[in-house]
Amino acid sequence: MSKVGEFEELRPLLFSIAYRILGSVSEAEDAVQETWLRYDGSATLPTSVKAFLSTTVTRVSIDVLRSARVRREEYVGPWFPEPLLSDPYQDPARSAELADSVSMAALLLLERLSPLERSVFVLREVFGFGFDDIASAAGRSEAACRQLLVRARRHMRAGRPRFDADRQEREELARRFFDALREGDLVGLRDLLAADVQMVGDGGGKAPQLARAVVGAENVARLLASVFPLLARIDVTFEAHEVNAQPGAVFRDRDGKVLHTLALDVLDGQIQAIRSVINPDKLGHLGPVADAWGINEEVKQARRGLK
Repeated sequence: MSKVGEFEELRPLLFSIAYRILGSVSEAEDAVQETWLRYDGSATLPTSVKAFLSTTVTRVSIDVLRSARVRREEYVGPWFPEPLLSDPYQDPARSAELADSVSMAALLLLERLSPLERSVFVLREVFGFGFDDIASAAGRSEAACRQLLVRARRHMRAGRPRFDADRQEREELARRFFDALREGDLVGLRDLLAADVQMVGDGGGKAPQLARAVVGAENVARLLASVFPLLARIDVTFEAHEVNAQPGAVFRDRDGKVLHTLALDVLDGQIQAIRSVINPDKLGHLGPVADAWGINEEVKQARRGLK
């Protein structure tokens, strides 16, 4: 197989590694492209192409993450990963780990780790790499990588439990949620929300966003039941879609441009968190982006028209 063919065969894996380390679609794609340039420019053929490319994309991603940490500390409002609608890498033997690790909640937990802890955790726990390959990728000894993994596991366990394993139950709950959302059904929404549910938005200062997290089933249900009927009046639509391997939706304006995504964190048969990404810089990979400020003004006008 040619170099190009070998690389393209492994591209889904490389992107999936980079995205979990970086939490950014655009940065992950750049890391994969840089990996190709290094591979194409290498004069010698590696013994294992997979090991070489995985090592390279991990090292590139660690360097990018270290520089990105400064930008994220200065970010306006809550920072969420760029929404991912489908993971290009599939492995039936590790499907549970892959889905769990790409969720918004898991990626936010990974943000608590150092770049090295994060990369070791991703390579070992998600993709099942051996410690010899992990040590090469991290530039540390196998013993040091084992210690990094111990610390990473401790941080991840202290965060939150795993999601419900029953995919069908989650999908049914999401269907009921979005049906209630379409209808502005306050009671229907409230019944699906955990008592301490949180709704949080990521606008990055570049789009309208909640001033703070909305907490509690009553408060969240009232907000949803009041806002989304107004969006419908100005022809904003949404389609149910997995977002980061969890139930969610993509919202679009009347021209079909992406307004924002919504992801539901489901546990114990209830919605524990609702996360919205409306920062236009994080939506471009999904298609043309809507004018969120313009939509916000239209919503205000629609609200005044009801008074």
